[in-house]
Amino acid sequence: MGNWVEACAADDIDGEDLIRFDYDGHSYAIYRSPEDEYFATDGLCTHEQVHLEDGLVMGDTIECPKHNGVFNYKTGEAKGAPVCVNLKTYAVKVEGGSVFIDVGR
Repeated sequence: MGNWVEACAADDIDGEDLIRFDYDGHSYAIYRSPEDEYFATDGLCTHEQVHLEDGLVMGDTIECPKHNGVFNYKTGEAKGAPVCVNLKTYAVKVEGGSVFIDVGR
């Protein structure tokens, strides 16, 4: 059983883009893939804690806007220097046109 929180409307996120969602003192990044699937990760880069909201989404990756570290936003995997610690990922569901994430707390 998760702790599902309504984050935004599904249409708030363009395809191959992300938005920032802050909840209970934690920042999340919510992505919409080119295939219209939704994913969520921590909202801060694991390298220097920069918000990923201004990063570049290409395919299934997010590039940090500060030092160009790249993560797979579907798995959280750090794809190479300067990032070496994976992003935490969160379960996502879409119901009634809204995006919910399981914040797990």
